Amino acid sequence: MDSDEQQIIQGLKDGDNRAYKYLYDRHYVLLCKIALAYLLDAHLAQILVDDTILHLYEKRETLLINVSLRAYLVRSVRNRCVSHLRSEYAKREVNFSEIDNPEDKLFSIAGEDYPLAILLERELESEIHSAIKRLPAECRAVFEKSRYEGKDYEAIARELAISVNTVKYHIKNALSRLNKELGNYLPVIVSGCLVIL
Repeated sequence: MDSDEQQIIQGLKDGDNRAYKYLYDRHYVLLCKIALAYLLDAHLAQILVDDTILHLYEKRETLLINVSLRAYLVRSVRNRCVSHLRSEYAKREVNFSEIDNPEDKLFSIAGEDYPLAILLERELESEIHSAIKRLPAECRAVFEKSRYEGKDYEAIARELAISVNTVKYHIKNALSRLNKELGNYLPVIVSGCLVIL
């Protein structure tokens, strides 16, 4: 990190408006492009980049940057985008109970005009079924009864001779594991389209 960049970082810590103007002039467009690649929404990308810079200002007194300013900003924007996507994914919990047959297609993101999207859709379906099969036996049984058979927690508890709290634990555990295993597909699941970066 050169001395000019160290001065900019010190200016950021001091709340110097010129340092923040430098951020916008030098890095804003790049950061918006990075956010857009994750979010597929230009307006939302700008909002998250603005929020990142505002957060930088709010925590300026404890700001610690050990890498280049650009690397720090890129990582901050990426983390904020990923956090936003995870939040959106949690809000739109995949409703597996609507599927009559586990072999049915889970997501319709592709058309005949998009062969790459069709391949991705098939890969996604395969990954979801594989991830469900990798769940621990009791966890998988509870999850499948809830999502594929449409049974409520009480019915599952009676059928498997376990408590309702155990059923809730297994459902939460299954969703957490699936979320981790399918994390690479979050942008596709959330947005319903394929982006070529």
